[in-house]
Amino acid sequence: MVTCYLRYVVDPHKLDAFEAYGRLWIRLVEKFGGKHHGYFMPSEGASNIALALFSFPSLTAYEDYRKRSFEDPECQAAIAMNEKDRFIISYERSFFRPVFEDDLGVKRAP
Repeated sequence: MVTCYLRYVVDPHKLDAFEAYGRLWIRLVEKFGGKHHGYFMPSEGASNIALALFSFPSLTAYEDYRKRSFEDPECQAAIAMNEKDRFIISYERSFFRPVFEDDLGVKRAP
């Protein structure tokens, strides 16, 4: 499994538009076989930083999602939202592999 971490710098005056954009991508990631863990909007502290986390079974599955998303009309409409309203100032993308308790041979209670 690979988890994509996205850290956004957003226009603090356009948080509603960014949140609408995020809600669209949750469904779209899942449409292509991913598991979205949500968008995390500013609450305390910096008012212009938002996060998103989603996972795919493998980096290959993620790359397939990326390729297919560039051809998907719903994904292109979501991208066009930001191109029109410019609520995302910048973003960075990192990939992580999760470690779970079971990975150490420790069994979880049923």
